[in-house]
Amino acid sequence: MQSLRDLEEKEVEAWVLEHHFPRYRAEQIFRWVQEKDVTDFSEMENLPKDLRQALREEFSLALPELYRRYTSKLDETEKFLFTLADGHRIEAVFMAYHHGNTACISTQVGCRMGCAFCASTLSGLARNCSSGEMLGQIVAIEHLTGKKISNVVLMGSGEPLDNYTEVLRFIRLLSGKIGRNISQRNITLSTCGIVPRILELAEEKLGITLALSLHAATDEKRKKIMPIANRYALSDVMEAVRFYFKKTGRRISFEYALVLGVNDGEEDIRELSGLLKKKGEHFPAHVNLIPVNPIKERDFTAPDRKKINRFKEGLEKQGITCTIRREMGADISGACGQLRRDAELEEKED
Repeated sequence: MQSLRDLEEKEVEAWVLEHHFPRYRAEQIFRWVQEKDVTDFSEMENLPKDLRQALREEFSLALPELYRRYTSKLDETEKFLFTLADGHRIEAVFMAYHHGNTACISTQVGCRMGCAFCASTLSGLARNCSSGEMLGQIVAIEHLTGKKISNVVLMGSGEPLDNYTEVLRFIRLLSGKIGRNISQRNITLSTCGIVPRILELAEEKLGITLALSLHAATDEKRKKIMPIANRYALSDVMEAVRFYFKKTGRRISFEYALVLGVNDGEEDIRELSGLLKKKGEHFPAHVNLIPVNPIKERDFTAPDRKKINRFKEGLEKQGITCTIRREMGADISGACGQLRRDAELEEKED
């Protein structure tokens, strides 16, 4: 059964008219779902019983069901493993920052991109998440924590641009005036670099932040850890993100997971600096250094703090703005997809 959270207002209106109810009922329904986060049709008090019954027969308001909840002893990070209506599981994370509360959500059940440092891809892709399932993660987190989400990151399990249509619908719903009305500037979409989709997204001229999962500054090194690099050359990826900046005016963020002995040397600093800076070009880029989260199935480890700081300082000397991401939730299987993977393995053993 389809979630009513999947529908945009114009689609709710089309359904209302098709079922011979007054047009104005569409906005009422939409507000109940997107603004008031109802989870039962009986809560829609200003709707007649026959309309509520008709909705109940065709749609669901169920949220992802909490399967497990983990709270970090190191910080305020909480990680949630949710069960969807068909039994599949996805992860979402709540992170408290000084600028507001952030939800990191999943856009797919699993992932088919195959990045070597990511647990999400170990079992492959099961299916895409719908826009309503993405919204449901945010609603569920707010209900569970009692805290309002002000920033959303599409950086959980899955490749958002591999689920392009539903992700765009989700962004429209999330930033719509009726509902959460979260500024698109507070939404970050992370991609491993699907070039045609980046170009398509640029034409949407959204206000979101695009984050490219770069992780290496040459095709040779990138291919060793990111299979997508065998499909799209780094030169084409960089051309695409520069086009995105030209179309939107939004600074590009580059995610760079530091892996000891793989991409953390002086040569890597020089290569990364050369990739991001071209003489005479105005291209504001920000590098987000991420000490890689360990996953059980890989032997990747993060460099020590001294080496991480040296890498950051090397980039800054080249005029590149750079931050080191806070290691949040490292004690609760912080690697993306690890909780889902652990649950899968436990069930197989049982």
